[in-house]
Amino acid sequence: MTVTAPRPAPEVGSARRRKEDARLITGQTMWTENITLPGMLHLAILRSPLAHARITHLDTSPALREPNVVAAFSGRDVADTQGGLPCAWPVTEDLVMPVHPPLAVDEVRHTGEAVAVVVARDRASAVDALAAIEVDYEPLPVVLDMEVALAEGSPLVHTDQTTNKAYTWVFDSAQAGTGGAVDEAAAGAEVVIRRRYRQQRLIPAFMEPRSVVVDASADQLTLWSATQIPHVLRFLLAVVTGTPEHRIRVIAPDVGGGFGGKLQMTAEEMIAVLAARRVGRPVKYTETRSESLMSAHHGRDVIQDLELSARRDGTVLGLRVRLTANLGAYLGLVGPGVPLLGAFMYNAIYKFPAYRFECQGVFTNTTLTDAYRGAGRPEATYAIERIMDELAVEVGLDPLEVRRRNWITHEEFPFTTVCGLTYDSGDYEAATQKARDLFDYDGLRREQERRRASGDPVQLGIGISTYTEMCGLAPSRVLGSLRYGAGGWESASIRVLPTGKIEVVTGSSPHGQGHETAWSQIVADQLGVAFEDVEVLHGDTRSAYKGMDTYGSRSLAVGGFALVNACKKVVDKAKPVAAHLLECDVSDVEFSGGAFRVRGTPDGGKSLADCALAVFAAHDLPDGVEPTLDADDVYDPVNFSFPHGTHLCAVEVDTQTGRVSIRSYVAVDDVGRVVNPMIVEGQVHGGVAQGVAQALFEEAVYDADGNLLTGTFVDYTPPSAADLPDIVSDRTETPAPDHPLGTKGIGEAGTIASTPAVVNAVVDALRPYGVDDVPMPCTPERVWQAIQNGGGRS
Repeated sequence: MTVTAPRPAPEVGSARRRKEDARLITGQTMWTENITLPGMLHLAILRSPLAHARITHLDTSPALREPNVVAAFSGRDVADTQGGLPCAWPVTEDLVMPVHPPLAVDEVRHTGEAVAVVVARDRASAVDALAAIEVDYEPLPVVLDMEVALAEGSPLVHTDQTTNKAYTWVFDSAQAGTGGAVDEAAAGAEVVIRRRYRQQRLIPAFMEPRSVVVDASADQLTLWSATQIPHVLRFLLAVVTGTPEHRIRVIAPDVGGGFGGKLQMTAEEMIAVLAARRVGRPVKYTETRSESLMSAHHGRDVIQDLELSARRDGTVLGLRVRLTANLGAYLGLVGPGVPLLGAFMYNAIYKFPAYRFECQGVFTNTTLTDAYRGAGRPEATYAIERIMDELAVEVGLDPLEVRRRNWITHEEFPFTTVCGLTYDSGDYEAATQKARDLFDYDGLRREQERRRASGDPVQLGIGISTYTEMCGLAPSRVLGSLRYGAGGWESASIRVLPTGKIEVVTGSSPHGQGHETAWSQIVADQLGVAFEDVEVLHGDTRSAYKGMDTYGSRSLAVGGFALVNACKKVVDKAKPVAAHLLECDVSDVEFSGGAFRVRGTPDGGKSLADCALAVFAAHDLPDGVEPTLDADDVYDPVNFSFPHGTHLCAVEVDTQTGRVSIRSYVAVDDVGRVVNPMIVEGQVHGGVAQGVAQALFEEAVYDADGNLLTGTFVDYTPPSAADLPDIVSDRTETPAPDHPLGTKGIGEAGTIASTPAVVNAVVDALRPYGVDDVPMPCTPERVWQAIQNGGGRS
């Protein structure tokens, strides 16, 4: 047919409603828990009630006499076949890597560790039969505090080791040749500020608990899992179980949130594989919320000791960071490396001449820690933004002014930092000015002065967070230099169907980010087809057979690049076909607006659908032209991407009760070119909610014996909508120069920026009371206690 229709309006930049939402919101989707297979059995797990103990007696045979029970087994029963859960990031050559059995064999090392399994015809029967299992423990000494764990003579988490220290990792700009020495910077400084901050332990608390279904029949292994990493999981299953990879299929159906908490090869997934093979039938396991809070991996839990040296005019000279990171009882899949992701971001947007970072990873008798939204970057941003406020107070400058004197200006991009990273683009001035205007910064400062002067018991605080982050994880060579166990590439495939409709196969595996919508918008523009004519396939290693999955805000920055490249390859493959149909030379064909035309002839032309039908029939193709337009691409990024922004928060603090109320919140983010503003805004809102939660609400707490005291949502308190402020969000735009769409990343920005903005606001409100820190979360009790300890109004 001849193309005469007007060219479609651009999709990229349009606030399209998400394709996914109709089925997700109405429940017309397939969660792992919804899956039912013929003959499927149900699995329940007996977990340790003690944080550290030797298993002296364990007998599962009484459970076999319970109704509907098919099988029961312990770690000892499968000791020779279960293997150990992997760690993919051995950050140092001498990293201590204890064996992590899915089912404990002789010893348990944290409350909630799995010790035995029951398989039954229904879930209730499996759970009931757990009570019949006989198990005796010999309690062992417990160590929960990181610094105590490092002390000489401390109880050992792993009694076959000689220390609780897992590793020490150091970056020094003087040694790396990227900057000066911090000792020299401090010696020549007029101001030296030292602070200790604590990143409390957090729990991802995703909407959908972890769930897994395994079918190990017919010499194949098929696993459905609520996971972020189906491709990585398939590879790890092959390595750990010895099953040939081509006989393993992993499917991540719609997944209800992850936030890093499903970036793991879990003990429960391995236990389900063991159970399915043992009984010869499919099995399902879905954790309860309490199991999730207790045994799914936790996040953060870091002690940060900082030393900042500066001139009296506020110019920074050097930064020293010492971290102590609680790894829990075992190493997570990427847990040892999470603090290292932050190592390169403590310098943030500032021009530090000298920098040194040192991290010690420590074992304790707690649930293991691993990636949680932002993974190391929120911790870094919190510390530097808190101590920049302290510098402003020390030198008598407005906190925005002290930042302005030190940040990289827009004329200086690309800019190589003291860590050796090259920030590709940015405009911190523009983002900050827009945030300041939307926030009415000057007006709020005047109101703050009036309240302070009048002795108002409800004080106003203003918090600032000017952040950047590295996302688009990451060039494979960089990951290799950090001893990471995988690459940073991503894949995409375009299938052009005979009717001109498009199937997109992406290696990134979403868990709520809106990939189906955004990818459809990108492809619609690249190929000139209708948004509705694009279908996005993902999460099944049989259809999407290669990928590196979704984490680290990498899906659009890396997977989107592969998608654009694949679209260009489709166009290139279609050009000879179009030239043949147009009866012209290939060199005379141009493609725009979804049509192939003879150069210089704006009217007429052939659509991609015309070419697709021609190759489907293949009756009259030029010699040597392959009868397909399908194309694949695998892209390995050349750099990280560096979104940035400024978040401003105003809080009111009742000094008589300690209650904190967020009065206003402004977020101005620069994520490069925006594909879908509605999705970006949703990501910002969700990220801010998680950052506010850390600042004011959430903390995983253990008692002295290692029992989790926050094992339900009664005690662990994610905020509701009523607890959160209205968020005014806006954007500036400095495109990523190395990306064909100019996009950066947005999935973690809100979390990274918001926590220091809120806590800086709380501390700012309490400065007149002698307060320079409130430990997170800033609960009313902690705020009130900080006021009492501060010595009252000055």
